Order: sequence, then C-alpha cells, then structure tokens
Amino acid sequence: MAAIDKVRILVVGDSGVGKTSLVHLICHNQPVGNPGWTIGCSVEVKLHEYKVGTPSEKTYFLELWDIGGSTSHANSRSIFYNPVHGVILVHDLTNRKSHQNLRKWLAEVLNRESHKDSNGYDYDPEQFAGNQTPVLVVGTKADQAERLRENVLSRVSSVAEECGADEINLDCNQEKCVAPGSTNAVKLSRFFDKVIERRFYTGNQSFGSSSMTRRTYSPLYYKNSHVD
Repeated sequence: MAAIDKVRILVVGDSGVGKTSLVHLICHNQPVGNPGWTIGCSVEVKLHEYKVGTPSEKTYFLELWDIGGSTSHANSRSIFYNPVHGVILVHDLTNRKSHQNLRKWLAEVLNRESHKDSNGYDYDPEQFAGNQTPVLVVGTKADQAERLRENVLSRVSSVAEECGADEINLDCNQEKCVAPGSTNAVKLSRFFDKVIERRFYTGNQSFGSSSMTRRTYSPLYYKNSHVD
C-alpha cells in the first residue's frame, strides 16, 4: 500500500466546550455516545480527499489532536504543539468566556516555543493577522444556544475576523450538521484543503516522514479515557 501523507490539526479550547464530541463527529460522521474528559491529548484520524473532483485530487490523512483544556495541564501542553499545520478553535456558544479565551488558546499555540505558563501568552492582533497557519473557529452547542435565545448564531466571531478564518456553529449531537453537501461540511472540507495546501504546496514547515498507517503515530501520541 502506498504511503499516505498526513497533516496535524490541533483542536483547542476550554475544558467542556465539546472538542472530543466535535472530533468524533468529524472523524466518524456520528455523535459520540458518552464522551469523557481528555487528559493530555487524544488523537483521531480521518481520510480526506484533497480537491475532490479535480485533476489534483489526492488522499491525505488528517490527524486531529484533541488537546485537553484543563488548566492543571497548561504547562505541559506545548509538547503537542510542534509541529502544527492547522488549528481548530472551539468554543461553547452558551459560554461567552469560552469565546473570549480563544485568543488565549491561539496565542498559546503560536507562541508554543516560549514555554510560558497558561497566563503568560499575550494577545497580539498583528501576530494573528500575520499568522499563516490555517484556522477554523467552531461554536458548539448550537441547540442549547437556541433554547437560551443567545444572540450568537448570527454573530460573526471577532476572533474569526481577526484570523481571516471560516466559522461554523453546530450541535455535535446531530450528524446532519456535517452531512455531505451541507454548509458546515463544505467549510470543513475547504479548511482541510487549506491546511494541506499550506503544508505540501507552499513550502510550509516540515512534518517529518510522510509514511504512516492507520495506527502509526508520532511518539508523543498517547490516548487516555477522554472527555470534553
């Protein structure tokens, strides 16, 4: 079997916003039954057809690194941040603080080599504007936001604007939210294509060996009982 190239996408956000449920929905096209807390990092893998339907179509592995959001592990998270080819910022639509904290999360990833503590990363709009790493902003618990009449579903995320990023809002308990042909599915595919484009076609940072199988991962990979 020919080797399939891969990209690493970090999925970050506050604890409890639904990162694990989101990753499971994306990778398995169905909701997760009972997600647990993510301790450290959990990795899921998805096959993606780059530029599907065109002469450039090619299959890639997407590694979605679900990073635990607990503040108690803030000082050790940076071991999962190198390299990074794309970032999914996740917030809870019913929790404004989780949206405000997306700046902190992106700053933490972008400044991953500084080894500061969780409160030591400064928000720098110019750094965000000049960032070349593809970013996607995802708001979860859209169903709860509707019931609470939160005025968030039609509001464009300021973080998404600053990063020039696409944004989707969804309910991770509904597989139709990412059904083929849906707006969310199109935006996800476009984001994944952008990550691959940056990694393999514009001279972005090296990931290392391109050879992998379904269950061959970086030495940093480990998987614990997870939640999110």
